[in-house]
Amino acid sequence: MTEQEAIISLEGVSIFQQDNLVLSDVNFNIHPGEFVYLIGSTGSGKSSLLKILYGELKIEKGNAQIAGFDLKKLKKSQIPLLRRKLGVVFQDFQLLFDRDVYENLNFVLRATAWKNKAEIVQRIKEVLEMVNLGTKSHKMPFELSGGEQQRLAIARALLNKPEVILADEPTGNLDPQTSDELLTLLHQISLSGTAILMATHDYRILEKFPAGIMRCEGGKVLNHKLLNEFNQAAQ
Repeated sequence: MTEQEAIISLEGVSIFQQDNLVLSDVNFNIHPGEFVYLIGSTGSGKSSLLKILYGELKIEKGNAQIAGFDLKKLKKSQIPLLRRKLGVVFQDFQLLFDRDVYENLNFVLRATAWKNKAEIVQRIKEVLEMVNLGTKSHKMPFELSGGEQQRLAIARALLNKPEVILADEPTGNLDPQTSDELLTLLHQISLSGTAILMATHDYRILEKFPAGIMRCEGGKVLNHKLLNEFNQAAQ
């Protein structure tokens, strides 16, 4: 995949939750290293769109590719292979609270076919340092602050050097200062070439950390390159 090619591409996609049409005629491209916010009110389809991208929902109509996978033709057996190329970050962290920080990450690497112990140790050390948790590997998740727990979730998403990170309201449970620290980290990650699509309802961070914007509204996905274009459309 060349730098000119989109890492995510949707064309004429309709998204259903069971028999309910959530979004129709969705068209957009996201390129390597691009940071895009996905905004919209609760129930507007943000999470459903992300679920399409990481293989949780099937595409009923249209065409979509992500990280070299054709989502229309994606087989159930291919979903683990797809998710090795993606990092997914959730609002509620979804950590293993009966295991320490190291074992949370070790579990993911083992589950994605890492076998060499020295390589596992090295990769865990690398990602923990990337998210400023290098001294916390033996802490239990409940011993971490909310911001640290979300940093651990980002470290987990980075383990397999993903081409794309999909983040679903990752700052939803965090205070403004911690949210800012998290956004700084995510923008740094995007500068390394990883595309990031982040669903959020926090418009404050759109102003402080500008990037591309897509808006779910009225069953459609509207594209806005930057916040000023979004504000003009809203007036």
